Amino acid sequence: MTDQQTIGSFDGGKATVARIYDYLLGGHQNFEADRTAAEQILRAVPESANMARSNRLFMRRAVRAVTEFGIRQFLDLGSGIPTQGNVHEVAQAIDPAIRVLYVDIDPVAVVASNQILAGNPACRAIEADFTRPELILDALADGDLATVIDLTLPTALLYCSVLQTVPQDRIDAVVAPIRDRLVAGSALVISHVSAALTERYNASTVSAGKDVFRRQADTEVTLRTDAELAALFGDFTMIEPGLVPLDQWRPAPSDPDPYADKAIPSPMRGAVAIRY
Repeated sequence: MTDQQTIGSFDGGKATVARIYDYLLGGHQNFEADRTAAEQILRAVPESANMARSNRLFMRRAVRAVTEFGIRQFLDLGSGIPTQGNVHEVAQAIDPAIRVLYVDIDPVAVVASNQILAGNPACRAIEADFTRPELILDALADGDLATVIDLTLPTALLYCSVLQTVPQDRIDAVVAPIRDRLVAGSALVISHVSAALTERYNASTVSAGKDVFRRQADTEVTLRTDAELAALFGDFTMIEPGLVPLDQWRPAPSDPDPYADKAIPSPMRGAVAIRY
């Protein structure tokens, strides 16, 4: 892959999580396989588009909070297809010098991101698997990428709606290596589909949604309890309001969450934590 590639140079192939998510958000960087998979997911879990939108809004609020805390570099793992209100757009609106490294396994996401980032030397997107943290750490040790992310400085590590694609027997091996390298003053942002989803849909419906990801995108989805999610933060300290439904994490009336006027909160959980 070269920086000169365009989205149109890819034939799509199988669906990917990044492009399914893009479709659910109303984006256009997706292919027929992704649209077919997304429509099947919506038939199984009709609120999937609301969940995607709610996650995006949480990410923006979390980035603002972390930036206001003083952190000036962001590592967004499993960053997906760029849409309006990306990490760098939100953060650099506060401080144009903030640096962002986007990491995704989907080459379409990386190409689209780097097209948007052209002329923004403080930001970059690379193609890598966030479930292989040792390879990401090796890449960060490279002199070129070290100009974007320097792990000896406070860093915000983002896992926004991606860790549910990691099975339980691997989750610690995926999260801990980079999390535990972060210095004091760093932040960890996590959003995740909660096991609470099973409380509003029957088991066969949830299974049908998972099966679409399994068949169409070669991805297993693991729902986690609040206790399992809290454990992912290690020795980081959650800031208020802690681990809560996404629509309840510092809601912004000017940009209302799709669950704001619903009787039932988002089935996704999110939190921001700081290493003191």
